[in-house]
Amino acid sequence: MSIWELLLAFVLVLLMLVALLANVLVLMCFLYSADIRKQVPGLFILNLTFCNLLMAVSSMPLTLAGIIYKSQPGGDQVCHVVGFLETFLTTNSMLSMAALSIDRWIAVVFPLSYHSKMRYRDAALILSYTWLHSASFPIVAASLSWLGFHHLYASCTLYNKRPEDRTQFVIFTGVFHTLSFLLSLVVLCFTYLKVLKVARFHCKRIDVITMQTLVLLVDIHPSVRERCLEEQRRRRQRATKKISTFIGTFILCFAPYVITRLVELSSVVHISSHWGIISKCLAYSKAVSDPFVYSLLRHQYKKTWKDILNKLLKRSSINSSALAAESRSPNLPQLRE
Repeated sequence: MSIWELLLAFVLVLLMLVALLANVLVLMCFLYSADIRKQVPGLFILNLTFCNLLMAVSSMPLTLAGIIYKSQPGGDQVCHVVGFLETFLTTNSMLSMAALSIDRWIAVVFPLSYHSKMRYRDAALILSYTWLHSASFPIVAASLSWLGFHHLYASCTLYNKRPEDRTQFVIFTGVFHTLSFLLSLVVLCFTYLKVLKVARFHCKRIDVITMQTLVLLVDIHPSVRERCLEEQRRRRQRATKKISTFIGTFILCFAPYVITRLVELSSVVHISSHWGIISKCLAYSKAVSDPFVYSLLRHQYKKTWKDILNKLLKRSSINSSALAAESRSPNLPQLRE
């Protein structure tokens, strides 16, 4: 193995471990907190978490083996199953992010009618559509034998080995990425820009009230005035940073891989195998960023996993205290008898 391949293998191992730990932590928070389970967005986050976990235990290890051995890991049947899962899980993850953006859009733009427009039944219908949509493409690919080991990405994915099927495969790939990546990106941009517009409007209203209050309070201390103005600036930047993170991570992680897949179809531009694996690792990195972007950095999840950690530490301290007491009094049962 070259130094580049060793580096890519190390990065992939790191991505796989962090994705497993972070997504398991999100799942623990969901199971521990009744408040999180009651929220409708929790269903979308749970679906996204399962997709990321399955990606971390199915597609990532085989890609790692493909990088190390430079050949197809396992038999054809295993590779076909993993290629099916990879196509399904990637599409499902993208659509889950789009569903989360729709939920935020309804909550911010239509706050008074949110509970009537986004119920558990509505969320279940949206998830049903994402599953049907995500399963349709790998089913078609499997029926046409367009799943296999692709050396450019060192992974089991969409791959056509028959030259006579090239035109049909090009059309299929274009439609697939249009209805998965591009559709999700359009939904993300539309919904989050609407949310940003409403957030900026509310910030302006709060800023006007704050400035009027500061003008009336002529005896206010300069440090308090400065803190109020600083909070204004932070409030204006907060919504922009969050929405930029949602859209930016989606584009940064998925766009290089999707563009590489489309450029590859032209057979005019030569694509390096190193770049192919890098673009694949970028796509895998979405399974690492999702738990932090959508869950773990939010206040409710922070509080939940801190409660879980404190509970575990408290239980372990109680157990260690009990063991220490038993070791100090080994004959205590016999004295009681």
